[in-house]
Amino acid sequence: MKSILTTLILFATSANLCFGEDWPQWRGPSRDCHIDVAAWPDSLEGDHLSQSWRVPLGPSYSGPIVFGSRVFTTETQDKSQEIVTAFDRQTGEQLWKVQWSGAMQVPFFAAANGSWIRSTPACDGKLLYVTGIREVLVAINVESGEEAWRFDFPKQLGVELPKFGAICSPLLDGEFLYIQAAFTVVKLRKSTGEMVWRSSPEKGGTFGQGMSNSPFSSPIIATLAGQRQIVTQTRTKLMGLNLETGQELWSQDIPATRGMNILTPLINDNSVFTSSHGGSTLLLGVEKSEETQSVRQLWKTRQQAYMSSPVLIGNDIYLHLRNERFMSIDIKSGETNWTTTPYGKYWSMVVNGDRILSLNERGELRLVAANPKSYSELSSRRVSEQPTWAHLAVSDNQIFIRDLNSITVWNWK
Repeated sequence: MKSILTTLILFATSANLCFGEDWPQWRGPSRDCHIDVAAWPDSLEGDHLSQSWRVPLGPSYSGPIVFGSRVFTTETQDKSQEIVTAFDRQTGEQLWKVQWSGAMQVPFFAAANGSWIRSTPACDGKLLYVTGIREVLVAINVESGEEAWRFDFPKQLGVELPKFGAICSPLLDGEFLYIQAAFTVVKLRKSTGEMVWRSSPEKGGTFGQGMSNSPFSSPIIATLAGQRQIVTQTRTKLMGLNLETGQELWSQDIPATRGMNILTPLINDNSVFTSSHGGSTLLLGVEKSEETQSVRQLWKTRQQAYMSSPVLIGNDIYLHLRNERFMSIDIKSGETNWTTTPYGKYWSMVVNGDRILSLNERGELRLVAANPKSYSELSSRRVSEQPTWAHLAVSDNQIFIRDLNSITVWNWK
């Protein structure tokens, strides 16, 4: 029996599966912020939520990654070095630390957002895949911290640095890794870093090629109109790409102020939801066509999102808007269920059943009951005095908060 169990564990690890509700990538196990754990308590107050440990760090916008007994974080130090650290998730003990030269200055009008690492890593249990601000992707051995390989996109593909720094979070699928980099989508073999294909570069833009086309969004994989594909949002459009070739299957222009298409698209059956800064909120239907696929608009509203990616619960979308309000939308009709008063500039969210745990950039944690009839906040609590732009992570009964200057782990009864 023991040998059978060991074999199953090894097989699951090699197949890139997660145990104990790991948080292995951007927006969690399924990249849609949904987890499936025991029901959460209805309160964040008092001893319902207690701090387990805290470690000071340099600044970062990368969300923490949790795999097995470890939690991984990134930071930028002295405006010159990027650092990746592995901690024991229960005690906060440092297991290893690696660093490399990596720094740049973002444009002056974005300076308030900082010039430090942004992309959230991904982990398959063997390697941790980290993208630095200068668009250098480094694969690190989870156990030892040793570098396995690296891919320097500007150097190896002959493109300029992304003006806002690398933002896209890598996506793992089987033996491959996908990432928006070098103004394209790139597919790499995750064990070696070998490039398999690169999609056609996006052209044009208000601020010149580099300024306009450096992507803000992170891709997902979905089956639409019978075809499994990459769904990705560039600075100017939303599109589906063939997984084997990188060829475009369909696309739709998504107008946005300064190309601020930032959120991760949301999938529902054969439809794709998105919302843009200075643009609109819309649902697109993807259909089969004679040669590839076609797309049509199902509905469109005037609401505008900004940096926060939506979640879907039942038939209702929950979305944080550019005007700092939180809202619920019926995905079938596009009709607004309700809209709140302002609650901060950014929300990252985790969904467990009909509960939403959200963290805004002011360090305010909220527990919300998903309710299409009205906004139903159950409890709230401040968990940091520092800005909290990194995505919230949850694994089992632990909550991982990466504020600008530290990582803090909380235990939830």
